[in-house]
Amino acid sequence: MSAWLTGRVIENRQWTDTLFSLRVEAPRLEYEAGQFVRIALDIGGERIAKPFSFVNPPDDPVLEFYGVIVAEGPLSPRLARLKAGDALFIADNPAGWLIASEVPPAEELWLVATGTGVAPFLSILRTAAPWQRYRKVILVHGVRQANELVYGQLIEQLMHAHAGKLSYVRFISRETRADVLQGRIPAAVGDGRLEAAGAPISPERSQFMLCGNPAMLKDMAAALAARGLKKHRRRSPGQITVESFW
Repeated sequence: MSAWLTGRVIENRQWTDTLFSLRVEAPRLEYEAGQFVRIALDIGGERIAKPFSFVNPPDDPVLEFYGVIVAEGPLSPRLARLKAGDALFIADNPAGWLIASEVPPAEELWLVATGTGVAPFLSILRTAAPWQRYRKVILVHGVRQANELVYGQLIEQLMHAHAGKLSYVRFISRETRADVLQGRIPAAVGDGRLEAAGAPISPERSQFMLCGNPAMLKDMAAALAARGLKKHRRRSPGQITVESFW
């Protein structure tokens, strides 16, 4: 059974009216990049918790979480209103299998996210593992509107640090912008746009890590299965690793 640690907010960054990031000072946690942990507040006499992926890499003592406000939800609107110095609770048992150590080697590693699902990949990209094990890494992020393409400065820094090894492919579904691909990511597998923007896709050279809304996970797995890729399991190695705690 997990215990609760007390953290204090250092910064609350408001990206949009519904997207926010909390940077939190807390006791040190042991985890792998890509994992998640429950964070909580006491509301109405009850401790309400929700899993959030770490945005920060494990060697960063400041924890960072990226969230979306669910208007009717009890927790996220309150988290979004926290200010520097406010307390929250963090479970002491991070978990999850969306981690590089569980993914087989390949030529290219694809990190495919929608919305706040980009968080664990930002943690993974700031560790040594992907750069040691893959020739190229392709970060794919799909959102509804362009202002939801967050962490742009961090991603630019990563692209500069790993020039020629990191590609960044962006999708928006409800706007049109010349420098961003239009529509949903799974459709771009079928029509060839994703490969044109990233790299050829095949069971022999590709590993995919997926994190995001259930519809994307389902449709992306189906689109990749049509290309001969299958879900990765320890007993049956494949090319698609999925994390879903929606």
